Amino acid sequence: MPLNEEEAVLLAASWRRLAGGRPEAVAVGAELLDRWNEPHRRYHTLLHLWETLRAVDVLQEEADDADRVRYAVWFHDAVYEGRPGRDEEDSAELARRLLELVGVEPGRISEVVRLVGVTATHRPQEGDADGKVLSDADLSVLASPTDEYLAYTAAIRAEYRHICDRVFRAGRTRVLRSLLEGPRVFHTSFGRAHWEARARVNMLAELDRLASSAPPGPPPP
Repeated sequence: MPLNEEEAVLLAASWRRLAGGRPEAVAVGAELLDRWNEPHRRYHTLLHLWETLRAVDVLQEEADDADRVRYAVWFHDAVYEGRPGRDEEDSAELARRLLELVGVEPGRISEVVRLVGVTATHRPQEGDADGKVLSDADLSVLASPTDEYLAYTAAIRAEYRHICDRVFRAGRTRVLRSLLEGPRVFHTSFGRAHWEARARVNMLAELDRLASSAPPGPPPP
């Protein structure tokens, strides 16, 4: 589902509030919006950007620097080619380059770059309050109502449409099991209290659907 007109206006305004109205900031914001609106994207779209920023608003009291987290949200999937790990590295490097043009201070740029890297694993260190907020905001879709979760999984599959079903099932199963086998999916107090249980139900149900969709194995000898 694309952003509606009001959401699109609010999204653009949120960048202006964060980065200011200097010509360089306006230009960087326009580039980011273009990147998030690339035609090959199905889930990592402007809607995901908008919803992740809204989740940061919910979690902001648990952050050390909520605006630093918001910068990381804008950049965390700015490069998205379906290459786990590499996309995050390239997005972090893009943040380093473009935030210098905006005039963000070097210390904050370094922290934004580091935070973008956290989204490669969604496993922030124990004392990393901003990393916890960013990770939880990015994964908040896992706690969606069932119909929204199914739409999310369909969009993820569409982004990997170049990969055969067998390989996609195996990769997606590894991702889900990695999240479920950790001590917790969400790292903030709010996330654990309000999102954890629903997310686990959604992911376990998805694992069951993935297993059910696999072709039967060879008959026993």
